Amino acid sequence: IQAAWNLKTRALTEMVYVDEIDMDQEGIAEMILDENAIAQVARPGTSLKLPGTSQGGGPSPAVRPVTQSGRPITGFVRPSTQSGRPSTMEQAIRTPRTALTARPITSASGGYVRLGTASMLTNPDGPFINLSRLNLTKYAQKPKLAKALFEYIFHHENDVKNALDLAALATEHAQFKDWWWKVQIGKCYYRLGLYREAEKQFKSALKQQDMVDTFLYLAKVYLRLDQPVTALNLFKQGLDRFPGEVTLICGIARIYEEMNNISSAAEYYKDVLKQDNTHVEAIACIGSNHFYSDQPEIALRFYRRLLQMGVYNCQLFNNLGLCCFYAQQYDMTLSSFERALFLAENEEETADVWYNLGHVAVGIGDLNLAYQCFKLTLVNNNDYAEAYNNLAVLEMRKGHTEQARALLQTAASLAPHLYEPHFNIAILSEKVGDLQRSYTAAQKSEEAFPGHVDTQQLLKQLKEHFAVL
Repeated sequence: IQAAWNLKTRALTEMVYVDEIDMDQEGIAEMILDENAIAQVARPGTSLKLPGTSQGGGPSPAVRPVTQSGRPITGFVRPSTQSGRPSTMEQAIRTPRTALTARPITSASGGYVRLGTASMLTNPDGPFINLSRLNLTKYAQKPKLAKALFEYIFHHENDVKNALDLAALATEHAQFKDWWWKVQIGKCYYRLGLYREAEKQFKSALKQQDMVDTFLYLAKVYLRLDQPVTALNLFKQGLDRFPGEVTLICGIARIYEEMNNISSAAEYYKDVLKQDNTHVEAIACIGSNHFYSDQPEIALRFYRRLLQMGVYNCQLFNNLGLCCFYAQQYDMTLSSFERALFLAENEEETADVWYNLGHVAVGIGDLNLAYQCFKLTLVNNNDYAEAYNNLAVLEMRKGHTEQARALLQTAASLAPHLYEPHFNIAILSEKVGDLQRSYTAAQKSEEAFPGHVDTQQLLKQLKEHFAVL
């Protein structure tokens, strides 16, 4: 798992809304018969699809940026949690993959550990094991060999069908008394998208043997079914049987974080640190929370702790630079960003650093430097919607209205979830007298961020003007 505490900026965010779906009688009947169907409208605080409905009162989108799926930036990149499901084909293509599958990379086991399979690389003469020629029935009768063979088929070859066949034969040979095989069957069902069948297998395994991994797998099933409250209860049952287990406490914190209940998440991350004071994810998430709570000095302590632990990457120095700047420790700001640029492994990381340098330049009043930094951001990542938006603001200050409009339209098309480009288009159109376009853009801004006071005031002014007309 890669730690990537990308604070970016305080203002640029997105919100996600689920459209109401009109269904005829056939669609309703299909939902009743489909046990995997999810209710279209969830109760407040019970769904990950509508994280803004949390009872805990999440942070304002104007203060803390969120990911494309509508969740606040967590401070730690985890598989399948940071960006959510890709909404466009381009985003799906850019999602990281494993070497042998087109699926986005996911955790390989409940404990988020991947097998070291470098020694099993296929040789030039042919595959390490020819699965099509295996007699699975024969190997299923040899328990020790069957388990090793299953892990090779499942983790290395990624052949879920053959792995499931082997697991089914092996558990039948064990007279359904071996909990390990039930967990493996559940893993295969999970990979195939049969979540209810996977739930049955994991529950059956837990009846025979309490294992932390099984709790984690079952929680993943509930999260995929969009049942975070059930997953929370399951984790708490696991803590009753395994008191102080770090992975279970961390799982609870992640769910609260995804539901926008940041205060509860921070408490559980602190509980994680009480059990393991070198837990990188907990330190990073607490530091990020303090930064967005206007406590950069405290966040700086957490990131310095990570540096002392040996974490040495672009993201950490990027965050150290931001914390130093907002904590008014200017002597360390630029040196941290220089180190971050030196350690950047790809153009997207370089673009993030230049973008933050642009905000530093805006903070000290050097708008020419800010303009150059945002330009360098786009040189490294041409799809950086936030940089387009901020460049448009600088162009407006110079009086270049048409260039600003073009940049804002680009930002709005690249990231329709951001409220800033829509609001800026509304302001710009209102100034030049295009009230209809201003009203349309203001409505989009209100959809992205309903609590934005300036948008509400602008809409009120436009409605009063239309009423006069």
